[in-house]
Amino acid sequence: MVTGATGYIGGRLAPRLAAEGHDVRCVVRRPEKMRDVPWAEQVEIVQGDVLDEESMRRACEGADVLYYLVHSLSEQGFAAVDRRAAMISAQAAREAGVSRVVYLGGMHPEVDDPNELSEHLASRAEVGEIFLRSGVPTVVLQAAVILGSGSASFEMLRYLTERLPVMLTPSWVHHRVQPIAIRDVLHYLVRVVHVPPEVNRTFDIGGPDVLTYLQMMEGFAQVAELPKRTMLPVPVLTPRLSSHWVNLVTPVPRSTAVPLIDSLIHEVVAAEHDIDTFVDQPEGGLTGFHRAVALALQRVSSGQVETRWSGANASYAPSDPLPSDPEWAGGTVYTDIRERTSTASAEHVWDVVTGIGGERGWYSFPLGWWARGVMDRLVGGVGLRRGRRDADSLKVGDALDWWRVEECLDERSTDRRDAVGLDLTEGERLLRLRAEMKAPGLAWLELRVAPSGDGSVYRQRAIFFPHGLAGHAYWWVIAPFHVLVFGGMERRIVAAAERVERGGDPEPPHGLLATLRDRRAQRDAERARPMLSAGHAGR
Repeated sequence: MVTGATGYIGGRLAPRLAAEGHDVRCVVRRPEKMRDVPWAEQVEIVQGDVLDEESMRRACEGADVLYYLVHSLSEQGFAAVDRRAAMISAQAAREAGVSRVVYLGGMHPEVDDPNELSEHLASRAEVGEIFLRSGVPTVVLQAAVILGSGSASFEMLRYLTERLPVMLTPSWVHHRVQPIAIRDVLHYLVRVVHVPPEVNRTFDIGGPDVLTYLQMMEGFAQVAELPKRTMLPVPVLTPRLSSHWVNLVTPVPRSTAVPLIDSLIHEVVAAEHDIDTFVDQPEGGLTGFHRAVALALQRVSSGQVETRWSGANASYAPSDPLPSDPEWAGGTVYTDIRERTSTASAEHVWDVVTGIGGERGWYSFPLGWWARGVMDRLVGGVGLRRGRRDADSLKVGDALDWWRVEECLDERSTDRRDAVGLDLTEGERLLRLRAEMKAPGLAWLELRVAPSGDGSVYRQRAIFFPHGLAGHAYWWVIAPFHVLVFGGMERRIVAAAERVERGGDPEPPHGLLATLRDRRAQRDAERARPMLSAGHAGR
């Protein structure tokens, strides 16, 4: 039984457990997020919430092992939320006769007073203790920085190093860290089920290298063949101020940057490696730092990122209105509706629609999108830099810049139309995105493509449910820009599809910027190859 299966770790662990021959049950709050993952048919998917006692009791029935991979990253009240969720899950596991709990926590120094730890590390340690005292034999794996394509730690390291040739370095960058590659974390998680039943303890897991964060940045620059970085020490740059800096420079929002930096204000080096007594190391040994970075860069440049940190951060209240609700259900609703016929086939228009965002941009008013993204980052939002998990395909739950894919129905999805409450015509496709930017209301963007004669019809609808007077004012302030933003999208998406129909390529929506990004991606791939050659093959 895997909780957190829509997250970064759980989304990689579940298919590996299934490949090992285990019967895997994924417990998720929104089962529809699992619908499009390639391994969905290999597991059992059930609805459940670690904060709901009844659903956790049902989910634990018949389970032998519970993988607890859930963490709260909210800035306020997260410790209480995590404590309650762990206690509910521990009780459910005990009552259901679960024989083993596996929890992935954070490595931290041994202290006499938990108050000496950062709030986030103290909370992780508390969750581990709850399971260790639950009466169910528990293995708590404690890791520091996890390096892998799509991980928040890796993206923070990557963007800080790539974008800042001159870096202001706070004191915490001189603390020692023992990073571990994601492949090694997954190796231990998969095999820890074979630990003897009497084992009930924590294990530190770390890679073969112990480095300061400063050395990690320098090492990343070396692997990526970047010029040597200049480091300027700034002792007054506290972790909280650093989180604002990370929020502005990297795709990692402040709510996620806080726990990452909090885990670095202490030296996080493995005090023991007793896990090797019970679990063999990976074939070829643990992955060193430089090879872990090279592997991650190669996957990023080739578009083979299985999961991303941003894929698990959506949390919507069941009472929230939906775009499919009648207008009276959510009060006032504002819409911007556009439609355009095209000589291009529905297939070609749909390909352009599902390739939108990320490096390709939004086919309209790039300066406006950039400015809105910067404003969002300044107030602690996600901005535009989250990009895409995959350059060409989308699935429900994917982060897409400041949007979240809430629904993605192609022409083969007719069996799901009634379930999602949509009235789609024969062969019509739908992409629904929910905004996660900071705004005084709830917003969606729906893009529909339907066959029509020898061509197709493209329909576009922006929906906004305002919250209070500020929400109404917000809509009317930005309304004059809709002709540039939404009108431009309508025209250029259809034009791009028609170019493809004629045998050409869709014109890069950002011109020179897109060309430069393409060159950077190609350069990253070329830089990663030497580290993966026979001389550095390792595992």
